Amino acid sequence: MTVIGFDTSNYTTSIAAYNGVSGKNCSRLLSVKPGELGLRQSDALFAHVKQLPELARDLFDSFDCTNIRAVGVSTRPRAVEGSYMPCFLAGQSQAEVLSAALRVPLYRFSHQQGHIAASLWSAGRMDLMDRPHLAWHLSGGTTELLLVEPENRNVRATKIGGTSDISAGQLIDRTGKLLGLQFPSGKAIDARSRESVTKELFRVRLDGLTFSFSGVENKVRAYFDAGHDAADTARYAMNSVCHCIAAVTRAAIQAYSDMPVVFSGGVASNSLLRERCREFSPIFAEPQYSTDNAMGIAVLAWLQEA
Repeated sequence: MTVIGFDTSNYTTSIAAYNGVSGKNCSRLLSVKPGELGLRQSDALFAHVKQLPELARDLFDSFDCTNIRAVGVSTRPRAVEGSYMPCFLAGQSQAEVLSAALRVPLYRFSHQQGHIAASLWSAGRMDLMDRPHLAWHLSGGTTELLLVEPENRNVRATKIGGTSDISAGQLIDRTGKLLGLQFPSGKAIDARSRESVTKELFRVRLDGLTFSFSGVENKVRAYFDAGHDAADTARYAMNSVCHCIAAVTRAAIQAYSDMPVVFSGGVASNSLLRERCREFSPIFAEPQYSTDNAMGIAVLAWLQEA
């Protein structure tokens, strides 16, 4: 049995296949003009519509999709009331057409649920689909600490902490723009930060498990304007982010009785973050399944049919 998953976020077009043992994800970043921080929703939607057919051909040419039994799709950012972004309509429309043509069930999930499932599958920890655990969703649009509980072979994610303003991904991308890097800047900031050994950082004030990153953005700009080079500035930004995430994780583990901690979202692919969080025995996906992808959606759809 094979299932197909679609995910069309504001950053990446992706389609994946999963058969219960192995899977394949085909994805492509949306094109953003130099100097800009993302796309308007109308432009993102148009780009997805253009990219999906080619990615589908790549998937069907490279993975056995002769026994498709279900289709899954992300239809909104988070599984909460009022969560909506037009860019997800691109994947949803394609998924509905495929489901109708093949006369197979269509399962709808949130982008966030897909991220969590992709991380668990990639890390070989699908056992946590049946156990409560903590999960970070760290991306360009979201920085949330979640209590994840099993629900009908899916995941129910309740926010228990995270940023009160800009996300970690936004901070990193704005740092990238400051340094003249292309959007999205995650990989470039990671590489630049590895060129520096500075231990300087801005200590973010915590309010329980909640915090603000807007102050870090101001401090990063001031640090760069004071004459520090790109490598030290990138490291300063990442030191500040990683110190904050580690501190909140430490507090959450104490509050929630040593629950396992899963890291998902594009920022979770950052090498410095992975090093700084080793003390927690964290569960990280492979980097290609930390960034936006449809694999988690395909995995969730497969579980509904299994």
